[in-house]
Amino acid sequence: MYQYQTLTTQVEDRVCTLTLNRPDQLNAFTVEMANELIDFFTRASDDDDIGAIVVTGAGRAFCAGMDLSPDGNTFGLNETLTPTLEDVRERADDPEIIDGVRDTGGRVTLAIFDCKKPVIGAINGAAVGIGATMTLAMDIRLASDRARIGFVFGKLGIVPEACSSWFLPRIVGIQQALEWVYTADIFDAQEAMSGRLVKAVYTPDELLPAARALAQRIITNRSPVAIALARQMLYRNAAAEHPRVAHEVDSIAMFYTSLEDGKEGVASFREKRDPNFSGKASAMPAFYPWW
Repeated sequence: MYQYQTLTTQVEDRVCTLTLNRPDQLNAFTVEMANELIDFFTRASDDDDIGAIVVTGAGRAFCAGMDLSPDGNTFGLNETLTPTLEDVRERADDPEIIDGVRDTGGRVTLAIFDCKKPVIGAINGAAVGIGATMTLAMDIRLASDRARIGFVFGKLGIVPEACSSWFLPRIVGIQQALEWVYTADIFDAQEAMSGRLVKAVYTPDELLPAARALAQRIITNRSPVAIALARQMLYRNAAAEHPRVAHEVDSIAMFYTSLEDGKEGVASFREKRDPNFSGKASAMPAFYPWW
């Protein structure tokens, strides 16, 4: 079902392992990879055979950043245009803006952000530039002790991309985010864990089993609808201007989940058995998406 040139997928027990698959190029990021990642996360969002997604890299790298070898604009942007911020805001779906102006990494992280499935990053090696920032839209990051991570944009004379100025300070705090971006240093997995970028560090052989085990903990005996709602509620309400915004969404989400999977959850608790949830992420309550 998922056939790509730069990615591979494998689904086992509702956990999909998505592998960046350009090992000879250290899984360097290309416009083709961006478009395939967007396609995957858009389709996986409504694929009820997938409960959670683990993202890793083939070979010894996770993603060594943007592939800098192509001629022309390295980032795939149309240098004949003179876009304004209003163009990006008002013409976001215009093919000329999508293909020639909008940041390709940001299009990927927005697709991950909008996905209804939990996403775990299993950072197996070098994760530099977009290789680091794409992981920020993933819910939990685990790393191999061989991982090396860097927000190296300052060395290239460009800015942090892939919506990282929104994600990174929320994950690690503004002071740590600024230090890593300012210095553009490449740091190891232990520093990443100390800075709260990754949850835990494993040996290379332990990394993927640990990521898959965590994915199973998240989805086993859990309502796919409740998981999808919780994912978006936590991300979006955490950035709201007032807790009343969260209360409004909480109220409507509680109302509708209580009618179906909520009843099954209560019944299974009373009867001391595993729940049999019938809800599907492909058939969300009518108020979704509420934004």
